Amino acid sequence: MPRIFAYVRVSTAGQTTENQIREIEAAGFTIEPRRVVSETISGSVAAAPRRGFVRLLDKLETGDILVVTKLDRLGRNAMDVRATVDRLAGLGARVHCLALGGADLTSAAGKMTMQVIAAVAEFERDLLVERTQAGLARAKAEGKSLGRPGALSHDQREDVIQRLEAGASVSALAREYATSRQTIMRARNASAA
Repeated sequence: MPRIFAYVRVSTAGQTTENQIREIEAAGFTIEPRRVVSETISGSVAAAPRRGFVRLLDKLETGDILVVTKLDRLGRNAMDVRATVDRLAGLGARVHCLALGGADLTSAAGKMTMQVIAAVAEFERDLLVERTQAGLARAKAEGKSLGRPGALSHDQREDVIQRLEAGASVSALAREYATSRQTIMRARNASAA
């Protein structure tokens, strides 16, 4: 009889894993409390360096089942999730994802599902990049300035340049304009160019 583990993760201390545990139980999985690995860590961190996930890997044996509610519990992006599932499969563990109908991600159908999900994610990312670039090009063609507004206005830059030429120090001007020394130096360098 395979042992069943659950990996539940939240991103911040203000959140709880309780809903994930209830969702797993509602799906028909009975998991002993000692086999539930809970962790509070950002999803932007890959699975491999997470302390809780490393402890889980130490416990898993061939034939064990790992249950997660969503793919994003296993990694920060499609490639990380794929690598994590491959690592678990290498240990002989099966991975069930409730968001995918409880599919075993280590099976042939699960692997195909992962490939489709990765392809869709890449497609969506490419579309987002295309839309962003088109929007930036349109804004630029309309004469809109792009990027973050400068720390100094045009008049302030002119004053900074004049005062630097008169011998004022970069640090003193940065303090006076409540900005960084780098901003003052950029204004100086732009006037010299």
